[in-house]
Amino acid sequence: MTHRVTSMLDTYPKDIEWVDKQKLAECIEACFECAQICTACADACLAEDMIAELTTCIRKNTDCADICVTTGSILSRQTGNNVEVIRAVVEACRVACKSCADECAQHADHHDHCRVCAEACRRCEQACADLLSSIG
Repeated sequence: MTHRVTSMLDTYPKDIEWVDKQKLAECIEACFECAQICTACADACLAEDMIAELTTCIRKNTDCADICVTTGSILSRQTGNNVEVIRAVVEACRVACKSCADECAQHADHHDHCRVCAEACRRCEQACADLLSSIG
């Protein structure tokens, strides 16, 4: 998918100079992938017999999914970008992904969906950190 995200960024009629475009594409992709996986993990948690034990996990999944969608959307828009806001949103996404990954990792031995979710959250957390380090 990164190729499609990069292709779309390449069609932008002006230069994207405020950031490393490859890291931007990787972060956009990671955000949307993480949002989908967190949503699916929350749904899988709701199907488990031990829902009460997964309440925090469900909450962190849904929070992370919402933040990832918002971050991916904001990063996809280039006209009149606001670097201060972008930094804040990407940092919030990084924190949400870390928190969700930490929570899901606690359930990963018993629930494969939590293992998959923790991995996706770690990838997104790293993509956010990489993007933050490249913002000019």
